Amino acid sequence: MRTAISALELRQPSTLDEALRMMRDEKLVPLAGTTDVYVSVNFGTLTAQRFIDLWPLDPLREIAVRGSVLSIGALASYTTIIRSPDVNARLPMLIESARQIGGAQIQNRGTLGGNIANGSPAGDTLPVLAVAEAVLVLRTIDGERRVPFSQFYTGYRASVLRPDELIVAVEFGPLEGRQWFRKVGTRAAQAISKVVMAGVRGPLPRIALGSVAATVVRLPLTERALASGTAIDDAERVLQSEIKPLDDVRSTAEYRRRVAGNLLRRFWAESA
Repeated sequence: MRTAISALELRQPSTLDEALRMMRDEKLVPLAGTTDVYVSVNFGTLTAQRFIDLWPLDPLREIAVRGSVLSIGALASYTTIIRSPDVNARLPMLIESARQIGGAQIQNRGTLGGNIANGSPAGDTLPVLAVAEAVLVLRTIDGERRVPFSQFYTGYRASVLRPDELIVAVEFGPLEGRQWFRKVGTRAAQAISKVVMAGVRGPLPRIALGSVAATVVRLPLTERALASGTAIDDAERVLQSEIKPLDDVRSTAEYRRRVAGNLLRRFWAESA
Protein backbone atom coordinates (compact mmCIF):
# COMPACT_ATOMS: atom_id res chain seq x y z
CA MET A 1 0.00 0.00 0.00
CA ARG A 2 1.32 3.44 -0.90
CA THR A 3 2.28 5.81 1.89
CA ALA A 4 -0.39 8.43 2.61
CA ILE A 5 1.11 11.80 1.67
CA SER A 6 -1.31 13.61 4.03
CA ALA A 7 0.49 12.05 7.01
CA LEU A 8 3.86 13.52 6.07
CA GLU A 9 5.31 16.82 7.29
CA LEU A 10 7.85 18.85 5.30
CA ARG A 11 9.99 21.67 6.67
CA GLN A 12 11.54 24.09 4.16
CA PRO A 13 14.48 26.18 5.41
CA SER A 14 15.75 29.10 3.34
CA THR A 15 19.39 28.95 4.50
CA LEU A 16 21.87 26.27 5.50
CA ASP A 17 22.11 27.64 9.06
CA GLU A 18 18.34 27.47 9.39
CA ALA A 19 18.41 23.89 8.13
CA LEU A 20 21.12 22.95 10.64
CA ARG A 21 19.15 24.51 13.51
CA MET A 22 16.10 22.50 12.47
CA MET A 23 18.21 19.35 12.36
CA ARG A 24 19.41 20.05 15.90
CA ASP A 25 16.03 20.94 17.38
CA GLU A 26 13.71 18.53 15.57
CA LYS A 27 13.80 14.90 14.39
CA LEU A 28 13.86 15.40 10.62
CA VAL A 29 14.94 13.26 7.67
CA PRO A 30 16.85 15.25 5.01
CA LEU A 31 15.50 15.28 1.44
CA ALA A 32 17.60 16.20 -1.57
CA GLY A 33 16.48 15.03 -5.04
CA THR A 34 13.94 12.59 -3.43
CA THR A 35 14.56 9.98 -6.15
CA ASP A 36 14.79 7.22 -3.52
CA VAL A 37 12.17 8.61 -1.14
CA TYR A 38 9.52 8.63 -3.87
CA VAL A 39 10.16 4.92 -4.45
CA SER A 40 9.54 4.28 -0.74
CA VAL A 41 6.35 6.35 -0.86
CA ASN A 42 5.13 4.42 -3.91
CA PHE A 43 5.79 1.02 -2.34
CA GLY A 44 4.52 1.95 1.10
CA THR A 45 7.80 1.18 2.84
CA LEU A 46 8.35 4.70 4.17
CA THR A 47 8.48 4.83 7.98
CA ALA A 48 9.64 8.41 8.56
CA GLN A 49 7.00 11.15 8.59
CA ARG A 50 8.91 14.39 9.21
CA PHE A 51 11.27 15.70 6.54
CA ILE A 52 13.44 18.71 5.74
CA ASP A 53 13.72 19.90 2.13
CA LEU A 54 17.33 20.81 1.27
CA TRP A 55 16.71 21.37 -2.45
CA PRO A 56 16.55 25.22 -2.27
CA LEU A 57 20.00 25.48 -0.61
CA ASP A 58 22.02 26.56 -3.66
CA PRO A 59 25.36 26.95 -1.81
CA LEU A 60 25.43 23.15 -1.47
CA ARG A 61 25.52 22.83 -5.27
CA GLU A 62 28.92 24.50 -5.68
CA ILE A 63 31.73 22.68 -7.49
CA ALA A 64 35.09 24.35 -7.03
CA VAL A 65 38.84 23.74 -6.93
CA ARG A 66 40.55 25.19 -3.87
CA GLY A 67 44.29 24.75 -4.01
CA SER A 68 44.82 21.08 -4.84
CA VAL A 69 41.37 19.96 -3.62
CA LEU A 70 38.27 19.48 -5.78
CA SER A 71 35.13 20.16 -3.72
CA ILE A 72 31.70 18.99 -4.89
CA GLY A 73 28.67 20.22 -2.97
CA ALA A 74 26.36 17.54 -1.63
CA LEU A 75 23.43 18.91 -3.66
CA ALA A 76 25.32 18.85 -6.96
CA SER A 77 23.14 16.80 -9.30
CA TYR A 78 24.53 14.15 -11.60
CA THR A 79 23.78 16.43 -14.54
CA THR A 80 25.75 19.26 -12.93
CA ILE A 81 28.65 16.87 -12.29
CA ILE A 82 28.59 15.61 -15.89
CA ARG A 83 28.75 19.18 -17.20
CA SER A 84 31.48 20.40 -14.83
CA PRO A 85 34.84 21.15 -16.51
CA ASP A 86 36.62 20.70 -13.18
CA VAL A 87 35.17 17.23 -12.61
CA ASN A 88 35.84 16.26 -16.23
CA ALA A 89 39.48 17.30 -15.87
CA ARG A 90 40.11 15.55 -12.56
CA LEU A 91 37.59 12.73 -12.07
CA PRO A 92 36.44 11.29 -15.42
CA MET A 93 35.38 8.07 -13.68
CA LEU A 94 32.86 10.07 -11.63
CA ILE A 95 31.48 11.50 -14.86
CA GLU A 96 31.12 7.98 -16.25
CA SER A 97 29.33 6.73 -13.15
CA ALA A 98 26.96 9.74 -13.16
CA ARG A 99 26.09 9.08 -16.80
CA GLN A 100 24.96 5.56 -15.94
CA ILE A 101 22.60 6.50 -13.11
CA GLY A 102 19.01 6.28 -14.33
CA GLY A 103 17.81 8.47 -17.16
CA ALA A 104 17.88 12.22 -17.69
CA GLN A 105 15.14 12.84 -15.12
CA ILE A 106 17.04 11.00 -12.37
CA GLN A 107 20.31 12.68 -13.35
CA ASN A 108 18.64 16.10 -13.09
CA ARG A 109 17.28 15.42 -9.59
CA GLY A 110 19.60 12.86 -8.01
CA THR A 111 22.51 14.25 -6.00
CA LEU A 112 25.95 13.04 -4.95
CA GLY A 113 25.15 13.65 -1.28
CA GLY A 114 21.93 11.71 -1.62
CA ASN A 115 23.73 8.72 -3.13
CA ILE A 116 26.12 8.73 -0.17
CA ALA A 117 23.46 9.23 2.51
CA ASN A 118 21.17 6.59 1.01
CA GLY A 119 24.01 4.12 1.51
CA SER A 120 22.89 1.45 -0.94
CA PRO A 121 25.81 -0.90 -1.71
CA ALA A 122 24.66 -0.68 -5.35
CA GLY A 123 25.16 3.11 -5.41
CA ASP A 124 27.06 3.74 -8.63
CA THR A 125 29.19 6.66 -7.42
CA LEU A 126 30.35 4.93 -4.24
CA PRO A 127 33.18 2.77 -5.68
CA VAL A 128 34.48 5.94 -7.35
CA LEU A 129 34.55 7.75 -4.01
CA ALA A 130 36.29 4.75 -2.45
CA VAL A 131 39.17 4.58 -4.94
CA ALA A 132 39.46 8.38 -5.06
CA GLU A 133 39.80 8.27 -1.24
CA ALA A 134 37.27 11.07 -0.94
CA VAL A 135 36.69 12.99 2.27
CA LEU A 136 33.14 13.83 3.38
CA VAL A 137 32.47 17.23 4.93
CA LEU A 138 29.81 16.86 7.66
CA ARG A 139 28.30 19.87 9.40
CA THR A 140 26.10 20.67 12.38
CA ILE A 141 25.00 24.07 13.65
CA ASP A 142 27.91 23.84 16.12
CA GLY A 143 30.72 22.95 13.74
CA GLU A 144 32.18 20.87 10.95
CA ARG A 145 34.17 17.66 10.68
CA ARG A 146 35.80 15.72 7.85
CA VAL A 147 35.42 11.96 7.63
CA PRO A 148 37.35 9.79 5.14
CA PHE A 149 34.90 7.97 2.91
CA SER A 150 36.50 4.67 3.96
CA GLN A 151 35.37 5.35 7.55
CA PHE A 152 31.84 6.57 6.82
CA TYR A 153 29.81 3.35 6.59
CA THR A 154 29.41 1.05 9.57
CA GLY A 155 27.12 -1.53 7.92
CA TYR A 156 24.26 -1.93 5.47
CA ARG A 157 22.77 1.57 4.98
CA ALA A 158 24.35 2.57 8.31
CA SER A 159 26.94 5.29 8.83
CA VAL A 160 28.62 7.59 11.34
CA LEU A 161 26.36 10.48 10.29
CA ARG A 162 24.72 11.93 13.41
CA PRO A 163 20.99 12.84 13.55
CA ASP A 164 21.77 16.58 13.65
CA GLU A 165 24.40 16.42 10.89
CA LEU A 166 24.28 17.02 7.15
CA ILE A 167 26.69 16.01 4.39
CA VAL A 168 27.56 19.38 2.85
CA ALA A 169 30.41 18.54 0.44
CA VAL A 170 32.77 15.86 -0.84
CA GLU A 171 36.47 16.64 -1.26
CA PHE A 172 38.98 14.96 -3.59
CA GLY A 173 42.73 15.35 -3.54
CA PRO A 174 44.92 14.91 -6.64
CA LEU A 175 44.66 11.45 -8.14
CA GLU A 176 47.55 9.90 -10.06
CA GLY A 177 46.92 7.19 -12.61
CA ARG A 178 44.44 6.16 -15.26
CA GLN A 179 40.83 6.01 -14.06
CA TRP A 180 38.35 3.28 -14.99
CA PHE A 181 34.68 2.55 -14.26
CA ARG A 182 32.27 -0.23 -15.29
CA LYS A 183 28.74 -1.12 -14.27
CA VAL A 184 27.02 -4.45 -14.95
CA GLY A 185 23.22 -4.62 -14.75
CA THR A 186 20.28 -6.41 -16.29
CA ARG A 187 20.06 -3.82 -19.08
CA ALA A 188 22.46 -1.51 -20.89
CA ALA A 189 20.85 1.52 -19.22
CA GLN A 190 18.60 2.49 -16.29
CA ALA A 191 19.38 -0.64 -14.28
CA ILE A 192 20.43 -1.21 -10.69
CA SER A 193 23.96 -2.57 -10.53
CA LYS A 194 24.57 -6.28 -10.15
CA VAL A 195 28.29 -5.48 -9.88
CA VAL A 196 30.01 -2.11 -10.23
CA MET A 197 33.78 -1.52 -10.18
CA ALA A 198 35.99 1.55 -10.12
CA GLY A 199 39.75 1.43 -10.48
CA VAL A 200 42.79 3.66 -10.72
CA ARG A 201 45.93 2.32 -12.34
CA GLY A 202 48.87 4.18 -10.90
CA PRO A 203 52.01 3.32 -8.93
CA LEU A 204 49.66 1.94 -6.26
CA PRO A 205 46.57 0.51 -8.00
CA ARG A 206 43.20 1.09 -6.35
CA ILE A 207 40.12 -1.09 -6.85
CA ALA A 208 36.65 -0.92 -5.28
CA LEU A 209 33.52 -2.98 -5.84
CA GLY A 210 29.88 -2.14 -5.23
CA SER A 211 26.82 -4.39 -5.02
CA VAL A 212 28.80 -7.41 -3.77
CA ALA A 213 28.60 -6.80 0.00
CA ALA A 214 26.70 -4.82 2.61
CA THR A 215 28.82 -1.77 1.78
CA VAL A 216 31.16 -0.75 -1.02
CA VAL A 217 34.52 -2.51 -0.56
CA ARG A 218 38.15 -1.76 -1.41
CA LEU A 219 40.36 -4.72 -2.34
CA PRO A 220 43.73 -4.09 -0.67
CA LEU A 221 45.10 -7.61 -1.21
CA THR A 222 44.29 -7.50 -4.92
CA GLU A 223 45.74 -3.99 -5.15
CA ARG A 224 49.01 -5.12 -3.56
CA ALA A 225 49.19 -8.15 -5.84
CA LEU A 226 48.86 -5.97 -8.94
CA ALA A 227 51.34 -3.41 -7.58
CA SER A 228 53.95 -6.16 -7.09
CA GLY A 229 53.67 -7.30 -10.70
CA THR A 230 51.59 -10.42 -10.06
CA ALA A 231 50.17 -11.95 -13.25
CA ILE A 232 46.52 -11.15 -13.85
CA ASP A 233 45.50 -14.82 -13.47
CA ASP A 234 47.02 -14.87 -10.00
CA ALA A 235 45.60 -11.43 -9.16
CA GLU A 236 42.14 -12.69 -10.06
CA ARG A 237 42.58 -15.60 -7.69
CA VAL A 238 43.49 -13.11 -4.96
CA LEU A 239 40.33 -11.14 -5.74
CA GLN A 240 38.21 -14.30 -5.56
CA SER A 241 39.59 -15.08 -2.12
CA GLU A 242 39.13 -11.49 -0.96
CA ILE A 243 35.45 -10.96 -1.78
CA LYS A 244 32.38 -12.62 -0.26
CA PRO A 245 29.54 -11.79 -2.67
CA LEU A 246 25.88 -11.80 -1.67
CA ASP A 247 22.91 -13.72 -3.02
CA ASP A 248 19.87 -11.47 -3.41
CA VAL A 249 16.86 -10.84 -5.66
CA ARG A 250 19.02 -9.21 -8.35
CA SER A 251 21.76 -11.81 -8.69
CA THR A 252 23.61 -14.77 -7.23
CA ALA A 253 26.89 -14.75 -5.36
CA GLU A 254 28.44 -17.02 -7.97
CA TYR A 255 27.48 -14.68 -10.82
CA ARG A 256 28.87 -11.68 -8.94
CA ARG A 257 32.10 -13.53 -8.24
CA ARG A 258 32.55 -14.41 -11.91
CA VAL A 259 31.70 -10.90 -13.10
CA ALA A 260 34.05 -9.29 -10.55
CA GLY A 261 36.91 -11.42 -11.89
CA ASN A 262 36.05 -10.47 -15.47
CA LEU A 263 35.92 -6.79 -14.55
CA LEU A 264 39.34 -7.00 -12.93
CA ARG A 265 40.75 -8.41 -16.16
CA ARG A 266 39.07 -5.69 -18.24
CA PHE A 267 40.32 -2.96 -15.91
CA TRP A 268 43.91 -4.19 -16.14
CA ALA A 269 43.81 -4.67 -19.91
CA GLU A 270 42.03 -1.41 -20.76
CA SER A 271 44.09 0.74 -18.39
CA ALA A 272 47.44 -0.56 -19.65
